[in-house]
Amino acid sequence: TGDVAFPPNNRTNWDGIDPKPLKEYLRDVTLTPLNWTPGSCLVAFPSDDGPQHFSELDEMMKEVNANFPRVQEFVNKPVPVNAPATERLREAVAGRVKELCVYDEKMQEAPVVHFMCDSKMRVRFLTHFYAFLFFESWEQDLFNKRFVRDHLRYADEIQCAAARVVAAIRDRARRRDPTGNPNGDFDSFHIRRGDFQYKATRLEADQIYENTKDELQEKATVFVATDHQGKPFFKPLADHYDLVFLSDFKEELKDVNTNYLGMIDQLVASRGRVFFGCFHSTFSGFIFRMRGYHSQKEKVEGWDQGILPKSYYYSGKHEKSIYQSYGPLRTPYYSREFPISWRDIDKGIEELSAFGV
Repeated sequence: TGDVAFPPNNRTNWDGIDPKPLKEYLRDVTLTPLNWTPGSCLVAFPSDDGPQHFSELDEMMKEVNANFPRVQEFVNKPVPVNAPATERLREAVAGRVKELCVYDEKMQEAPVVHFMCDSKMRVRFLTHFYAFLFFESWEQDLFNKRFVRDHLRYADEIQCAAARVVAAIRDRARRRDPTGNPNGDFDSFHIRRGDFQYKATRLEADQIYENTKDELQEKATVFVATDHQGKPFFKPLADHYDLVFLSDFKEELKDVNTNYLGMIDQLVASRGRVFFGCFHSTFSGFIFRMRGYHSQKEKVEGWDQGILPKSYYYSGKHEKSIYQSYGPLRTPYYSREFPISWRDIDKGIEELSAFGV
């Protein structure tokens, strides 16, 4: 309406206070799209403003729905990141959703758009950002993925602390085998225990060893990121490898905020030569995504297909080697990461650099 509406009691500090009145206020004074829900639609951003561009997206979706694609069509057959919008849309919705939630003129003109969370109304954004957003412009799509990679990241203090630990592990590995391992390569795990709800992944250490030994070298230096307290649990692994944990690097982590240790665990684990993560764990998932980002910069084998040749899950079931091939988006999204988030992410960046962008 253009009228000024102050928050309840004109309060600006809601620390320790029930936020329900604030949430209701936000829903009253903002545009709140209740139909934007993962699983029911794909949010689509037109290449430009104007009604004709909204119609273009609707026509694309009708064309795709006329011969709705199956997920299997894109297994090991990714659509080029700079393909025409309709081709990219086919892969984006394959086997998932048949509707678009368009970022339309009303939303573009709204001063504030509020994305609410309400479990009773089944409004919840529990999904990967790239699984829910589609950009008609492939350049805009990759720009936003790079924005997340380059700016929604851990602070420099955390990055630097992790780099010190990585350097110390590499030095240790190099000193143990200066001839055979001059680069100081090490391998890594993320082993989730604690209160994890997925009991099938809570394996004993001897089973983890059996499931992973074929991909690791005997006596190799192995870093373990874990929430499990107590090293005796890991003895079946320590019998075969030079096992190290974050707690072994107190000097490198001196004066570091202990709230940062979990994030440092992730960063260190992401630099392992071979990495084994925990299926269903979003903590492991982000490590895989960071490894995907690294693969594009380092041009590791299979980078152009989004493949991570030395990244696995330790559960030993069918999901062990899912990163050895290109897998399109499929539910449940939270169980893993998908190569669409990192594959060919820097495409076209040379042209942008030439223009000083």
